[in-house]
Amino acid sequence: MARPKKHYGQHFLHERGVIERIVAAITPRPGDRIVEIGPGEGALTLPLLRVAGRMTAIELDDDLIEPLRARAASVGELEIIHADALKVDLTALAEAEGGKLRLAGNLPYYVSSPILFHCLAHADALADMHFMLQKEVVDRMAAAPGGKVYGRLSVMLQLACKVEPLLRVAPGAFRPPPKVDSAVVRLTPLPTAQRPDPGLARMLEAVVRAAFGQRRKTLTNALHGLLDADAIRAAGIDPRARAETIAPAGFVALAQACNPADLPHGTLPAHNADQ
Repeated sequence: MARPKKHYGQHFLHERGVIERIVAAITPRPGDRIVEIGPGEGALTLPLLRVAGRMTAIELDDDLIEPLRARAASVGELEIIHADALKVDLTALAEAEGGKLRLAGNLPYYVSSPILFHCLAHADALADMHFMLQKEVVDRMAAAPGGKVYGRLSVMLQLACKVEPLLRVAPGAFRPPPKVDSAVVRLTPLPTAQRPDPGLARMLEAVVRAAFGQRRKTLTNALHGLLDADAIRAAGIDPRARAETIAPAGFVALAQACNPADLPHGTLPAHNADQ
């Protein structure tokens, strides 16, 4: 039994009833191209592998790799990629597998949002995603406009995916127990035609970031430098409104109204789930 490493944010899932419910939610099938991010000790890996027959796991902690490989040897064919999930090209992996991937994983809380955005960048290569996350993050992901937890993460995910919270998981299901509740969420990428034009991505990110960066300000003030009141109104949005009241599609309209020349120079800051 491995000792969880704090610097990796490891909390190993061990409660059998919870594991069975997650596997039932994923509904693995023989031949599925399942890729698990952060398999840990294999609590989800082995039951998924038992059904799928073969799968891939992405693990950063090299101390966990050989024990997991040994556990999986009699269950099915497990390929382990020793890497940071943020550096794995999921599109290339899907091409190598010959079809869309089904992602799963108990994501470390400290890096969950960057991993989500990394997966969104490869949405065309994914069939679905089932992730365990901090419940507060799942609440933000699924939030509707008008609530306090509705924010940048809500907008960006809902523009790309159908977001379905599935089950709540208490701290006692993990070793060691985290200080917060967790939740499992299913993300299903929307058809390409229903997602924003990829060419709009940087402008959309800039608009959403600016709008929620100053939540208490009206859009006129928050989007100063990107759009004026007349342009916001022309996009069908009340310039006196605040970001938290605007549906995801409204941000697409705002991004379409922007002049690309007004984009901030340089790389946008890293993603986080705080807004």
